[in-house]
Amino acid sequence: MDAGDLSTQLTSPDPAVGLRAVGALHRLAEQVEASSVARAREQGWSWEQIGDALGVSRQSVHAKYGK
Repeated sequence: MDAGDLSTQLTSPDPAVGLRAVGALHRLAEQVEASSVARAREQGWSWEQIGDALGVSRQSVHAKYGK
């Protein structure tokens, strides 16, 4: 699914289509967040810096990605 398809589906009058598009957006956001956090850690960012950038606490971002 490309961005154009997703945009069209998000505005669909069919709730099932719209909800599937929202699910796809959530999965994409999780993938982008995980890769960005990994890249930040590779570049020496602290958990506090990453948490600040994401608008969450350092504890929550560490709990999610610190394994």
